[in-house]
Amino acid sequence: MSHMPPPDPSAPLPSDLAAMEQVQAKFTSAAAEEPLLARADPSELIRHVPGKRTILRGMLADKPTVFRVYFGETGACARDWAELRRVWPTMCEGDAQVSAPFAHAPRAGVLAMAEVPGTPLLQMLYASAPEDRAKWLHPAARWLRAYTESSETEGPAAPLAWLTRAERAARQQAFTRLRRIERPILAELQRIAETLNTATWRFAISHGDFHPNNLIAHDTRLTGIDCGGSRPMPIYKDMARFLMHMGRRGMIPSGRLRLGVDAEGIDAMAEAFDLSERERNLTLPFFIGIEALIRAETRSLGNSRVRRARKMSEALLADLRGVAR
Repeated sequence: MSHMPPPDPSAPLPSDLAAMEQVQAKFTSAAAEEPLLARADPSELIRHVPGKRTILRGMLADKPTVFRVYFGETGACARDWAELRRVWPTMCEGDAQVSAPFAHAPRAGVLAMAEVPGTPLLQMLYASAPEDRAKWLHPAARWLRAYTESSETEGPAAPLAWLTRAERAARQQAFTRLRRIERPILAELQRIAETLNTATWRFAISHGDFHPNNLIAHDTRLTGIDCGGSRPMPIYKDMARFLMHMGRRGMIPSGRLRLGVDAEGIDAMAEAFDLSERERNLTLPFFIGIEALIRAETRSLGNSRVRRARKMSEALLADLRGVAR
């Protein structure tokens, strides 16, 4: 490694020498484990999560590369590499792609993949004219379908497990004005769960953190990054994650609202996955509600974000009250 980026005082990037030395040590170990990584030349720090991971941009054997450096949990590097290698053959061309895997050193905890040209999708939506935003909803849904299709199975629904997770997360909500609206949302989800108890759900190995900024838009192509899925989950979870990530920020590309999120986005997911009437009108609304609760807002958020989250929650509650009546 020829050089490292200068310290950046802004969070979440590390600004202390010890953190940078840890990253340096990881690359030294990786070069000994995987010869190709001896040619790693990281030059820009993208993100640092203390004790978990560091993401850098640079070059590997003259190719633009993103490096993920893993701390803490053992096995995460190997799992992410295996998942990227699993899905790459079916998503290496066309308008729905993932980053090309270059090299990894699982014991050192370093993974290298192709840097993706383009703009994170949520950033592109904010920068686009309002009338141009909705055109990305169907391609995003098709990307997710391409990712899950090869591993899809069916199994018994498990709504109570998801309810338990939502209840636990809702207790961490930092804002009283949001807790007041989330309590009746939870009650509606409990009611819907009773209807889902005997249902069958579709499961697949999913992205795991499918939000718009984990899709990189370039011309007509969307490339997924940060693909960490390694075990089957209900296919509706990542649909809800994508829709709710925009909804709680007030981003409604089509301008049509349903369940606090973009109504055309729901249509796009239903079309891409050929959802049954039950899946579209019961299961997906349930998971949209679950997603609204399991990512509780923290005190670090500004008032504008809290206001948008409250508006989303009010719209979600109003529509949940009509589900399965």
